[in-house]
Amino acid sequence: MKGSVPFLASLIKKLEVDFAIDFMTLSSYAGKSANTGNLKVIMDLDTDIKNRDVLIVEDIIDSGVTLAKVEKMLKERNPKSLSIVTLMDKPHNREVNLKVDYACFLVENYFLVGFGLDYKEKLRNLPYIGIMDEKFIDLNE
Repeated sequence: MKGSVPFLASLIKKLEVDFAIDFMTLSSYAGKSANTGNLKVIMDLDTDIKNRDVLIVEDIIDSGVTLAKVEKMLKERNPKSLSIVTLMDKPHNREVNLKVDYACFLVENYFLVGFGLDYKEKLRNLPYIGIMDEKFIDLNE
């Protein structure tokens, strides 16, 4: 959720339909920088999405494993429609079949920070998106 806030804030300024915003907080990283494949719902939606048009807003989609699980979970709640929009998509890293309806940017396999994307909960506040230098990334923490 945290990473998508800047993108969501920019996106809603362009929407010309009535909408409600709700949040889910999920974790698949267990404190590490790599996806574990395990999904934990930390905070669920407050809104009943049955028969509603739902747009999942993501900051970045990498393997797609977590998002595919979220999509399945939300489809079980019978929304009228369910679409996915992301600021950045890494389709070359996809490990599951996932239809991304809208992607602003297709990106290569870099560790990106800024505009909501973090490294150890830092650098989210950068007003741009940058590539994190590999020499500063510790994946063994």
